[in-house]
Amino acid sequence: MKIIKKITFQLQRVFKKLERIAFPVLEENVETTMLVQSELLKRSLLNNPKYLEPNRLELHGFKVYSQNDEDGIIQEIFKRIGTTSKIFIEFGIGNGMETNTLYLLMQGWKGYWIDGNPTFVSHTKKVFKRAIDRGQLFVEESFITKDNIDSLLGKYFTGEIDLLSIDIDGNDYYVWENIKCINPRVVIVEYNAKFPPPCSFIMEYNETHHWDESDKMGMSLQAATDLGDSLGYQLVGTNLNGVNAFFVRKDIIRGKESALFPLPATAENLYNPAHYYLPFRGGHPARHFLG
Repeated sequence: MKIIKKITFQLQRVFKKLERIAFPVLEENVETTMLVQSELLKRSLLNNPKYLEPNRLELHGFKVYSQNDEDGIIQEIFKRIGTTSKIFIEFGIGNGMETNTLYLLMQGWKGYWIDGNPTFVSHTKKVFKRAIDRGQLFVEESFITKDNIDSLLGKYFTGEIDLLSIDIDGNDYYVWENIKCINPRVVIVEYNAKFPPPCSFIMEYNETHHWDESDKMGMSLQAATDLGDSLGYQLVGTNLNGVNAFFVRKDIIRGKESALFPLPATAENLYNPAHYYLPFRGGHPARHFLG
């Protein structure tokens, strides 16, 4: 009996060692397999002839600090239209380490970030202290509504800026509609890809809205395109994941549309469906700001 117990005990120790060795390897292999499959899917999608049409933006996408491929698309847009102030404003930044404008900050742009989460804002102010201290970056904690957005933005910037990025997972339509104090040359807005064109979906305004991870959020691409048109902006593209839509002010590209961006500039032509699982990796995870 003692021998059996001893053998059992030894076997248990062996199995525990195997668990510690094998399970992480298995998990890592599963993750690697999923990434490879997603990468193959991404490449397969980009082989679609529509992405090879002149002036499409999808093939230019890449990630440095953006959530997906936005960094590359932003770079390509400004390559085509040039920059003026090199000023950005972005709200809905999380902890600041995965935004549409951090790569621009790294390149010497000046900007303003707003987020409603006090923990995120506190973290952001610590990580980006050097940029804040030298006046390159302003960071503020505030819960954004359609009624307070203009006064918030006007604290630091008015008039023409190069880039505005809106991502608050809810009242994005109403907030963009009520921005008057700045005149961005380029606007990025999140769209709800569940509703393809010509469906014009707009979430009912709720001043206290917090996204519950349901489809009750934001606006469809058709609604964003129509709003942009009414505000003087042309849709120039969406990213491959079906997350963000990119707009350029019409006066900047008037008369040069066919040479700069894809036509027709419609939601139907430039819509990308939701591919939220596509991988866009920027090397080592972002932890610290080096600027």
